[in-house]
Amino acid sequence: MGSCLSSRVDHKSSSSLDDLHLSSCQSSSSAADKREGEILSKANVKSFTFSELKLATRNFRLDSVVGEGGFGSVYRGWIDQTTLTPTKSSSGLLVAVKSLNPDGFQGHREWLVHTYADDVKCKPLSWLLRVKVALDAAKGLAFLHSDSVKVIYRDIKASNILLDSDFNGKLSDFGLARDGPMGETSYVSTRVMGTFGYAAPEYVSTGHLNAKSDVYSFGVVLLEILSGRQALDHSLPTKEQNLVDWARPYLTSKRKVLLMVDTRINSQYKPDEAVRMASIAVQCISSEPKSRPTMDQVVRALIQLQASMV
Repeated sequence: MGSCLSSRVDHKSSSSLDDLHLSSCQSSSSAADKREGEILSKANVKSFTFSELKLATRNFRLDSVVGEGGFGSVYRGWIDQTTLTPTKSSSGLLVAVKSLNPDGFQGHREWLVHTYADDVKCKPLSWLLRVKVALDAAKGLAFLHSDSVKVIYRDIKASNILLDSDFNGKLSDFGLARDGPMGETSYVSTRVMGTFGYAAPEYVSTGHLNAKSDVYSFGVVLLEILSGRQALDHSLPTKEQNLVDWARPYLTSKRKVLLMVDTRINSQYKPDEAVRMASIAVQCISSEPKSRPTMDQVVRALIQLQASMV
C-alpha cells in the first residue's frame, strides 16, 4: 500500500501529516497494534526465524545490502522456491530481507497497518487532487534542485509525499538526501540507496547520482498517480510487477494511454488530461538522463495541465 496515494486522518490535529497513498483513508494504528499477534495466523504469511534470515543473507553481509532507508537496511537473500528454506547464494528464489532500524519503530507500525488493509476504509483520491499533489511534490523537488539549494532528494516515492488536512503535498524523509554536484562535476558518486522500482537505471548501475535521477523517480510517481498501480508489486504476474516496464507499451500512443488509467477515476478526467500527464511521465523516465526535463520544466507542464482542468 506504500505506493498508493492516500491521506490518513489524525483527529487530534488538523495540521498533521501522513504518507501519501492512492486513497483517502481513515484508520487507527492502535487497532493494527492490537492485532500484531495475529499476523502470522494469516494463511499467506510465512514466518522465518532469525537464524534462517541470517543464512539467506549470508549473515547480513555488507555486500548483500541492496538499499537503505530511514526504517533500516534491505539485504539480498536466497530461498528455495518450493520449501522457502534458505539456500546458497545465487540459487533458488531471490528475495529482499529488510532489517528494521532498532532505534525506531515507525517502519514496524506502518508494516502492521499495510498488512491490515482490510481494516482500512479507503476512498480513491480524485483526479483533481492527484494532479494537485503531483504539482506540490514537483515544486518541492524543483526547490531542492535550485541553484541556491542544490540538493538531490534520492528517495522520491509515493510514501514520502505527505498530505496535510487540505491535501497539500509535502516531501518528507530527507535521510538519503545529498548535496548535488559542485562546479564542473556532473554527478556525485555514492553507494546505491533508495527504493526498488523508483531508482533511475544509471544510478543503479553506476552509483552516479545527479538531479536527473530524482526526475526519473518522479516520473514513476506520475505513473502511479495515473495508473493507480504500485511502482513494484510482487503480487502481480512477473511481467507486470515493475510499473515502468508494464507501462511503457501503453505510453506509445494516446489510445493506449487511456487503457492504463486507474479505472476508479474514469469519469473524472478528460482524455487529453491523462495523455498530458503520461507525456510528462514519459519524458521523466527516459533512459537517457540528458533527455529528461528539469523539475522546473515539470512544474511548468503540471501548472499548464492543472490550468486546463479549470
